[in-house]
Amino acid sequence: MSFEWYTEFVDLSYEPEENEIICVFRVEPDGISMEEAAGRVASESSVGTWTTLAKLPERIKRLMAKVFEIDGNVVKIAYPLDLFEEGSIPQLLSSVAGNVFGMKALKNLRLEDIEFPAEYCKHFSGPLLGIEGVRKLFGVYDRPLTATVPKPKVGFDADEYADIAYQGWSGGIDFIKDDENLTSQPFVRFEKRLEKVMKAREKAEKETGEKKVYLANVTAVGKEMLRRAKLVADYGNEYVMVDILTAGFSAVQMLREECEDLGLGIHAHRAMHAAFTRNPKHGISLDVLVKISRLAGVDNFHVGTGVGKMEGSKDMVKRLADICRREWYVKPVFPVSSGGLHPGLVPDIVQLFGKDVIIQAGGGVHGHPDGTHAGAKALRQAIDAVIKGISLDEHAKKHAELARALEKWGYTRPK
Repeated sequence: MSFEWYTEFVDLSYEPEENEIICVFRVEPDGISMEEAAGRVASESSVGTWTTLAKLPERIKRLMAKVFEIDGNVVKIAYPLDLFEEGSIPQLLSSVAGNVFGMKALKNLRLEDIEFPAEYCKHFSGPLLGIEGVRKLFGVYDRPLTATVPKPKVGFDADEYADIAYQGWSGGIDFIKDDENLTSQPFVRFEKRLEKVMKAREKAEKETGEKKVYLANVTAVGKEMLRRAKLVADYGNEYVMVDILTAGFSAVQMLREECEDLGLGIHAHRAMHAAFTRNPKHGISLDVLVKISRLAGVDNFHVGTGVGKMEGSKDMVKRLADICRREWYVKPVFPVSSGGLHPGLVPDIVQLFGKDVIIQAGGGVHGHPDGTHAGAKALRQAIDAVIKGISLDEHAKKHAELARALEKWGYTRPK
C-alpha cells in the first residue's frame, strides 16, 4: 500500500492559467525518480505533506501546485494565486523557497526563476523613482551616473568620512554611498556622520553646480531603520540605502512604505546574496532576487560587472540588468555595476550596460595616485571619453587625472 502521494502533484498535460505564479527549479534527486522529486517540491511548497490525508476537501485540493514540465533536471511548477498573501514577499519566499530546500530526498535544489502575473504584481508599490525619476533628480540624461564608497570602508570618524565624501563629490561623483557594513558603530555614529556628510554635500553642490546625493545606510532593527530614514529626509537628502537580504524583505517593504511618505529613493545592497546564489546547483538565483526586489520597491540594485572582482559572467550581468530595466508591471530599477572597477574598465561597462547604469568605483577612485578628488575626476573623464567615442588613451593626453589612473591600473580586470 502506498501512503505517499507526491506524484499526484505532477500533471505534464496541465496548461498553466494566466493568473498563476510559475516557478522554475533545478532539481537533483537523491535516489528517487525525477518525477517524484519534482512532485515533492510542488507538494512541500503548496498543500502537501509526506503522507496521504484522511480528509482533503475539494476546494483545498484545487490549491495543489502542479508540475507541468520536466526537461532534464529543470522543472516548472504552477501555483494557484490563492496560495499567496497579497503584497507579501516574506510569505512568497516561505512558500516557494522555504522548507523545500531542506528535503533530504533531494541532493540539490535551486530556484532559478519566477514568473508573476499582473494580478499578483498589482499589490506591490515597485520603485518610487525608477530610472526616469533618478535621472530627473540629478538632471542628467546623457551618461551613466557615478558612485563611490569612501575607502577604507570602515574606520573613519565623521569628519574624515565627510572630507572623503566632499573630495569625491567635488571631483564629479554623483552618489556617495555608505558601505554595507557601515551603519552606526562607536567610531562613527549614524547621526553625526549624516550631519557632517550633508554639510560636505552642500559645499560640493555650491562649488560644482551639480546635484549630489548621499546613499545613507539605514540598515538596522525595524523601528530604528525607519527613524534613520526620517532623519535622512529631515536633512534634505533624497535617498537611503538598505542591505536588503540581511535586513529581510519584511523590513524592505516596511521601509518602502515609509519612503513613500518621505519622498526617498532606495538603494539596495545585495550583501550576503552569494551565500545562496553562487552555487549553481543549490539556492536561489539573482534573477529571482532582482525581480522580488523590484516588486518591493528599490530604485537601485547591484548586478555585478562582468569585468570586475565579483563573480558573475557578462551574460549573467546583462540578463540581470535587463530584468532591472525592461518594461514590467512596476517602474524600472537602475542597475549598479560595482566591484573592482576603475577608469580603465569604463569602456567595457558602457559596452555591456549602455548609459542607464550607475558605475560605482571604490578603490578605483580612492586608490588614485593623486587622491580621491583626482580619482573622481578620472572616472568622469573616462565616462566622457566613452560617451564621445574617444579612446581613453587619446582622452588621457589632455586629462592628467585619467592619464595617472591609466598609468596605475591600465585596463586590468581585478580577480
